[in-house]
Amino acid sequence: MPLRPPHDPMMLQAIRHSQAVQRARSLALSRRGFLGAAGLGATALALAACSTGEKKALTPAKDLSSTQKTLTWDNWPAYMDEDDDGNYPTLIGFEDESGITVTYNVSVDDNNSYYAKVKDQLALGQDIGADTVCLTDWMVARLVRNGYIQELDHANIPNIANLSPAFANPDFDKGRNLSLPWQGGFAGICWNKEKVPGGLESVDDLWDSALKGRVGVLSEMRDTMGLIMLAQGTDITGEWGDDEFANAMDVFTEQVENGQIRNIKGNAYLNDLQSEDTFAAICWSGDITSLNATAGDKWEFAIPDAGGTLWNDTFVVPMGSEHKANAEAVMNYYYDPAVAAELAAWVNYVTPVVGAKEAMDAIDPELASNQLIFPDDETLSTVHVFRTLTPQEENDYQAQFQKVLLGS
Repeated sequence: MPLRPPHDPMMLQAIRHSQAVQRARSLALSRRGFLGAAGLGATALALAACSTGEKKALTPAKDLSSTQKTLTWDNWPAYMDEDDDGNYPTLIGFEDESGITVTYNVSVDDNNSYYAKVKDQLALGQDIGADTVCLTDWMVARLVRNGYIQELDHANIPNIANLSPAFANPDFDKGRNLSLPWQGGFAGICWNKEKVPGGLESVDDLWDSALKGRVGVLSEMRDTMGLIMLAQGTDITGEWGDDEFANAMDVFTEQVENGQIRNIKGNAYLNDLQSEDTFAAICWSGDITSLNATAGDKWEFAIPDAGGTLWNDTFVVPMGSEHKANAEAVMNYYYDPAVAAELAAWVNYVTPVVGAKEAMDAIDPELASNQLIFPDDETLSTVHVFRTLTPQEENDYQAQFQKVLLGS
């Protein structure tokens, strides 16, 4: 039975900080990346249909959190601190502190494939098998638009005060009443330092004949196409349209059809790098740090010279969740700066929590200056948010991308 936490908030914060520092000092030296061999891939896709009439508003499920101290959480691989025995130290800390038992599922490999599994239940307001899930901001925008997620009670998340102002008012959820960032990061390029000793500087370097058949790209359309569009001089945050997207699709299609691109995957691309099925890839920043920690410091990550993409994966509570308050409790816990720093020391993604950088100084001062975790203005000037698409654009562009993906 877990010990009850002290009622004094200051005492609780001091205890939590001390425990976080002790655990994270060890984890920062011996992280283990999760590279699950059974990735879902990117074979399934459900395109969002345009609404042709009024939809009946969904009703949130009755919250049973007061009597059922359980929580099911779906998330991406390599996104939780892990010790050498495969345990999640910060999550254990949350369970001990709150008395809530968490089932943590590493079940998101790609936004579209996950959405395809749960879209029917979402549309009916039914339980999707997870009380909370962390999906990328563009997918969260779709869920918000369709009315599929519950409103958060900020009174249950007092640590929301630590949310970085940079993430406080996205266009799809002003004031963060429906969503809360989990971790963010960059899409860029990476390579095997033994196989590509000269390194890479641009997306166009991926199309070098020396890498033919050894290149991987992401099944996330906004990252793969975003990087290609940036390489073509398009401001992906601005007022581009069909012509710019078509130009990038021409490059993507050519490189798939001529065999330059070997694989198009979600998080399973890590397995291809590790097996040397691919030598270079369009990839996500923190993944490469985790891969190096696990498999021998063989890979390098860089933001391409034309720029990378910037994104956030974000907590939501589906309408069918019966444990919303429990989900809010776990959000609140991970917005404690000491816990956020402990997590960041392992996952190496951009934390949205103000105060985490200062807390990181007590764990690992070198990580506190890591631009992939705490980017400064200069680093942020090199990455760009793929602009929000209209529903019609989302359907059209994703369909074009998916056609090539399925034919690869």
